Amino acid sequence: MLAPGELFLVDSGGQYADGTTDITRTIAVGTPTSEQRDRYTRVLKGHIALATARFPAGTTGQQLDVLARLPLWQAGLDYDHGTGHGVGAYLSVHEGPQRIAKAASSVPLEPGMILSNEPGYYKPGHFGIRIENLVLVAEQGRQGDERPMLAFETLTLAPLDRALIDTALLSTEERAWVDAYHARVWREIGPLVQDETRQWLEQATQPL
Repeated sequence: MLAPGELFLVDSGGQYADGTTDITRTIAVGTPTSEQRDRYTRVLKGHIALATARFPAGTTGQQLDVLARLPLWQAGLDYDHGTGHGVGAYLSVHEGPQRIAKAASSVPLEPGMILSNEPGYYKPGHFGIRIENLVLVAEQGRQGDERPMLAFETLTLAPLDRALIDTALLSTEERAWVDAYHARVWREIGPLVQDETRQWLEQATQPL
Protein backbone atom coordinates (compact mmCIF):
# COMPACT_ATOMS: atom_id res chain seq x y z
CA MET A 1 0.00 0.00 0.00
CA LEU A 2 1.21 3.50 -0.86
CA ALA A 3 0.17 6.43 1.30
CA PRO A 4 0.68 10.20 1.05
CA GLY A 5 4.06 11.27 2.37
CA GLU A 6 5.79 8.04 1.38
CA LEU A 7 8.37 7.34 -1.30
CA PHE A 8 7.84 4.70 -3.99
CA LEU A 9 11.08 3.07 -5.15
CA VAL A 10 10.83 0.88 -8.25
CA ASP A 11 13.79 -1.12 -9.57
CA SER A 12 12.90 -2.46 -13.00
CA GLY A 13 14.31 -3.58 -16.31
CA GLY A 14 14.01 -6.05 -19.12
CA GLN A 15 16.02 -8.28 -21.38
CA TYR A 16 15.88 -7.72 -25.12
CA ALA A 17 17.70 -9.20 -28.11
CA ASP A 18 19.88 -6.07 -28.29
CA GLY A 19 20.60 -5.55 -24.61
CA THR A 20 19.58 -5.64 -20.96
CA THR A 21 18.15 -2.70 -19.02
CA ASP A 22 18.30 -2.00 -15.28
CA ILE A 23 16.79 1.22 -13.95
CA THR A 24 15.63 2.53 -10.59
CA ARG A 25 13.56 5.62 -9.88
CA THR A 26 12.20 7.02 -6.61
CA ILE A 27 8.86 8.83 -6.75
CA ALA A 28 7.16 10.95 -4.10
CA VAL A 29 3.60 9.99 -3.19
CA GLY A 30 1.93 13.26 -2.29
CA THR A 31 4.10 16.00 -0.85
CA PRO A 32 7.61 14.93 0.22
CA THR A 33 9.12 16.07 3.49
CA SER A 34 12.15 18.34 3.68
CA GLU A 35 14.20 15.37 4.93
CA GLN A 36 13.15 13.25 1.96
CA ARG A 37 14.05 16.05 -0.46
CA ASP A 38 17.43 16.59 1.23
CA ARG A 39 18.34 12.91 1.05
CA TYR A 40 17.12 12.51 -2.52
CA THR A 41 19.08 15.55 -3.66
CA ARG A 42 22.26 14.28 -2.01
CA VAL A 43 21.84 10.96 -3.80
CA LEU A 44 21.28 12.90 -7.04
CA LYS A 45 24.43 14.96 -6.46
CA GLY A 46 26.43 11.75 -6.10
CA HIS A 47 24.81 10.32 -9.21
CA ILE A 48 25.75 13.42 -11.20
CA ALA A 49 29.32 13.42 -9.86
CA LEU A 50 29.80 9.89 -11.15
CA ALA A 51 27.96 10.52 -14.43
CA THR A 52 30.24 13.47 -15.21
CA ALA A 53 33.50 11.97 -13.96
CA ARG A 54 36.51 12.02 -16.30
CA PHE A 55 39.30 9.68 -15.32
CA PRO A 56 42.55 8.23 -16.71
CA ALA A 57 42.67 4.82 -18.34
CA GLY A 58 43.56 2.20 -15.74
CA THR A 59 41.19 3.60 -13.10
CA THR A 60 39.13 1.06 -11.17
CA GLY A 61 35.57 1.42 -9.96
CA GLN A 62 36.76 1.40 -6.36
CA GLN A 63 38.69 4.62 -7.02
CA LEU A 64 35.52 6.34 -8.32
CA ASP A 65 33.12 5.11 -5.62
CA VAL A 66 33.81 8.01 -3.27
CA LEU A 67 32.46 10.50 -5.83
CA ALA A 68 28.95 9.09 -5.42
CA ARG A 69 29.13 9.00 -1.61
CA LEU A 70 30.69 12.35 -0.80
CA PRO A 71 27.44 14.43 -0.70
CA LEU A 72 26.00 11.91 1.77
CA TRP A 73 29.20 11.69 3.81
CA GLN A 74 29.13 15.47 4.21
CA ALA A 75 25.83 15.07 6.08
CA GLY A 76 26.98 12.06 8.11
CA LEU A 77 25.15 9.58 5.89
CA ASP A 78 26.04 6.60 3.69
CA TYR A 79 24.58 3.51 2.03
CA ASP A 80 25.57 -0.13 2.37
CA HIS A 81 25.33 -1.37 -1.21
CA GLY A 82 27.66 -1.06 -4.15
CA THR A 83 27.43 2.02 -6.35
CA GLY A 84 27.57 0.20 -9.67
CA HIS A 85 27.69 -3.26 -11.22
CA GLY A 86 28.47 -4.53 -14.68
CA VAL A 87 25.57 -5.41 -16.95
CA GLY A 88 25.66 -8.13 -19.62
CA ALA A 89 24.20 -7.93 -23.11
CA TYR A 90 21.22 -10.29 -22.98
CA LEU A 91 23.08 -12.11 -20.20
CA SER A 92 23.25 -11.31 -16.48
CA VAL A 93 21.79 -8.13 -15.02
CA HIS A 94 24.66 -8.19 -12.52
CA GLU A 95 27.75 -9.26 -14.40
CA GLY A 96 31.44 -8.73 -13.62
CA PRO A 97 34.23 -8.23 -13.64
CA GLN A 98 33.68 -4.45 -13.58
CA ARG A 99 32.01 -2.75 -10.63
CA ILE A 100 31.94 0.49 -8.65
CA ALA A 101 32.06 -0.15 -4.91
CA LYS A 102 34.01 0.33 -1.70
CA ALA A 103 35.30 -3.22 -1.99
CA ALA A 104 38.74 -3.68 -3.53
CA SER A 105 38.84 -4.26 -7.27
CA SER A 106 41.86 -4.73 -9.50
CA VAL A 107 39.82 -4.58 -12.72
CA PRO A 108 40.19 -1.25 -14.56
CA LEU A 109 37.25 0.26 -16.39
CA GLU A 110 37.64 -0.06 -20.15
CA PRO A 111 35.84 1.43 -23.15
CA GLY A 112 32.76 -0.60 -24.07
CA MET A 113 31.96 -1.71 -20.53
CA ILE A 114 28.42 -1.00 -19.29
CA LEU A 115 27.80 -0.39 -15.60
CA SER A 116 25.06 0.94 -13.38
CA ASN A 117 25.31 4.31 -11.63
CA GLU A 118 23.09 3.85 -8.58
CA PRO A 119 23.87 5.61 -5.31
CA GLY A 120 21.12 5.48 -2.72
CA TYR A 121 20.07 6.13 0.85
CA TYR A 122 17.91 4.06 3.22
CA LYS A 123 16.36 5.09 6.53
CA PRO A 124 15.21 1.86 8.18
CA GLY A 125 11.49 1.79 8.86
CA HIS A 126 10.88 5.02 6.97
CA PHE A 127 11.94 5.24 3.32
CA GLY A 128 14.48 4.30 0.70
CA ILE A 129 15.99 6.21 -2.21
CA ARG A 130 17.94 5.07 -5.23
CA ILE A 131 18.63 6.66 -8.62
CA GLU A 132 19.94 4.18 -11.18
CA ASN A 133 20.98 4.73 -14.78
CA LEU A 134 23.14 2.54 -16.96
CA VAL A 135 26.31 4.13 -18.30
CA LEU A 136 28.84 3.22 -20.99
CA VAL A 137 32.58 3.66 -20.49
CA ALA A 138 33.94 5.60 -23.46
CA GLU A 139 37.13 7.34 -24.52
CA GLN A 140 37.04 11.09 -23.98
CA GLY A 141 40.30 12.61 -25.10
CA ARG A 142 40.80 16.37 -25.17
CA GLN A 143 43.54 18.58 -26.48
CA GLY A 144 46.27 18.90 -23.88
CA ASP A 145 45.63 15.57 -22.18
CA GLU A 146 48.84 13.88 -21.11
CA ARG A 147 47.17 10.49 -20.64
CA PRO A 148 44.32 8.59 -22.30
CA MET A 149 41.12 9.68 -20.57
CA LEU A 150 37.77 7.96 -20.15
CA ALA A 151 34.29 9.07 -19.14
CA PHE A 152 30.75 7.74 -18.80
CA GLU A 153 27.99 8.16 -21.35
CA THR A 154 24.52 7.87 -19.80
CA LEU A 155 22.32 5.36 -21.62
CA THR A 156 19.12 5.40 -19.56
CA LEU A 157 16.48 7.97 -20.47
CA ALA A 158 13.73 8.43 -17.87
CA PRO A 159 12.75 11.55 -15.92
CA LEU A 160 13.73 12.24 -12.33
CA ASP A 161 11.06 13.30 -9.85
CA ARG A 162 11.48 17.07 -9.80
CA ALA A 163 9.32 17.31 -6.65
CA LEU A 164 12.09 15.57 -4.73
CA ILE A 165 14.89 17.88 -5.89
CA ASP A 166 15.95 20.66 -3.53
CA THR A 167 17.51 23.07 -6.00
CA ALA A 168 19.14 25.03 -3.15
CA LEU A 169 21.51 22.09 -2.65
CA LEU A 170 22.54 21.92 -6.31
CA SER A 171 25.44 23.81 -7.85
CA THR A 172 24.92 25.70 -11.09
CA GLU A 173 26.63 22.87 -12.95
CA GLU A 174 24.49 20.18 -11.29
CA ARG A 175 21.30 22.05 -12.09
CA ALA A 176 22.43 22.43 -15.70
CA TRP A 177 23.09 18.67 -15.86
CA VAL A 178 19.55 17.86 -14.70
CA ASP A 179 18.02 20.30 -17.18
CA ALA A 180 20.16 18.97 -20.05
CA TYR A 181 19.30 15.38 -19.11
CA HIS A 182 15.58 16.12 -19.03
CA ALA A 183 15.80 17.97 -22.34
CA ARG A 184 17.42 14.87 -23.86
CA VAL A 185 14.75 12.60 -22.37
CA TRP A 186 12.02 14.76 -23.90
CA ARG A 187 13.79 15.05 -27.25
CA GLU A 188 14.46 11.33 -27.65
CA ILE A 189 11.52 9.69 -25.86
CA GLY A 190 8.75 12.20 -26.56
CA PRO A 191 8.26 11.18 -30.21
CA LEU A 192 8.03 7.49 -29.25
CA VAL A 193 5.09 7.60 -26.81
CA GLN A 194 1.35 8.12 -27.11
CA ASP A 195 -0.35 11.47 -26.58
CA GLU A 196 -1.35 11.06 -22.92
CA THR A 197 2.11 9.85 -21.95
CA ARG A 198 3.72 12.58 -24.06
CA GLN A 199 1.79 15.26 -22.17
CA TRP A 200 2.94 13.82 -18.85
CA LEU A 201 6.54 13.52 -20.08
CA GLU A 202 6.59 17.12 -21.26
CA GLN A 203 5.66 18.30 -17.76
CA ALA A 204 8.05 15.86 -16.04
CA THR A 205 11.02 17.12 -18.06
CA GLN A 206 10.53 20.86 -17.58
CA PRO A 207 13.61 22.81 -16.46
CA LEU A 208 14.14 23.10 -12.70
